[in-house]
Amino acid sequence: MKLKIDKENDALYLRLDEENIIESEEVQPGVILDFDKDNRVVGIEILSLSTRTTPEKLRVLQFETA
Repeated sequence: MKLKIDKENDALYLRLDEENIIESEEVQPGVILDFDKDNRVVGIEILSLSTRTTPEKLRVLQFETA
């Protein structure tokens, strides 16, 4: 799993799997899901990230597993 924050393009991308992306769908304005050949979500992109959260929250990444 990979998480990338692109400050220049004001976007966040979470890659869940390395499968080839076959299709992408914008499910909400600025929220794009990438799908593999089996229609599983393998990537999530969030555009205009700075309008969705505060800069303080972007500085801290908390990773949790259960």
